[in-house]
Amino acid sequence: MLGWRHNPIKESELENKQREYSFNEVVNMTNNFDRILGRGGFGTVYHGFIEDIEVAVKLLMRVHHRNLTSLIGYCNEETNIGLIYEYMKNGDLDEHLSGENIKEKFLNWENRLQIALDAAQGLEYLHNGCKPPIIHRDVKCTNILLDENLHAKLADFGLSKCFAVDGDTHVSTIVAGTPGYLDPEYTTSNRLTEKSDVYSFGVVLLRIITGQAVVIVREDMIHHISQRINSMVAEGDITKVVDSRLQGDFDSNSAWRAVEIAMASVSSISVERPYMSDIVKELKECLAAELARKYSNCDLQNKDLVGQVSLNLISTYISPIAR
Repeated sequence: MLGWRHNPIKESELENKQREYSFNEVVNMTNNFDRILGRGGFGTVYHGFIEDIEVAVKLLMRVHHRNLTSLIGYCNEETNIGLIYEYMKNGDLDEHLSGENIKEKFLNWENRLQIALDAAQGLEYLHNGCKPPIIHRDVKCTNILLDENLHAKLADFGLSKCFAVDGDTHVSTIVAGTPGYLDPEYTTSNRLTEKSDVYSFGVVLLRIITGQAVVIVREDMIHHISQRINSMVAEGDITKVVDSRLQGDFDSNSAWRAVEIAMASVSSISVERPYMSDIVKELKECLAAELARKYSNCDLQNKDLVGQVSLNLISTYISPIAR
């Protein structure tokens, strides 16, 4: 990243000499990173010099987690610049929930809980596993991609922001994101926090549970999914809340628990929302309950085998992820 130059002739010369620099050269040009110009998504920008030309050097943060899409490589040849990511065979979550593409595999209750858990773990890593923490800022169903086994990964970090230093509580920034998923507190205050991601994830979770659209416009009135589900929850019938396409094939206790997590996450007051680490813990228990229900319905003659399979599955699905 180049900028803050004063000599237009030398500026042109430098731009025409785009090249790869070693880390030692970067250390030298920034005087060992002694002057910070700013911080953005995934990196800090430092002031430096190449010969006597002022430059801005952005040092990128390396982020890797099994529930984040992986960068495989890049192309930087003449005017051709590109990034190469892993291929996610089953597309995005929204395609599966909308039901518009009949070729997409129908997601049962176990699939949905596993996808929610996968996405939550990726987001929890950004908040707690990165130093300083990263706020995704655009968590939504189209940014959750599914591989051939329907394992989910968060994608598209173009709007992401990292805290200036570890320990900061918010980032002041212009509002950006997707309507319907945007934290209402953030839209009015311009204060971006990890709870802004929690709100967006809560909307995603409601969509996973219900299969309903995030926003519906009726008679020039906008009806948000959280408002619609809140009124349905008051009736006390979980079968009216959960996606009717599941035809009641789900553990009701895990469904209620998932709804409670989602509704807490979309609280209009950010301090009342849970942290992603709490959400991960709750979703693991929801998934364990659904797995127990499914395998307890198997042939009693295979009880010992079923018990072992169930334990193995639970261990596979909910064991902590190495970072």
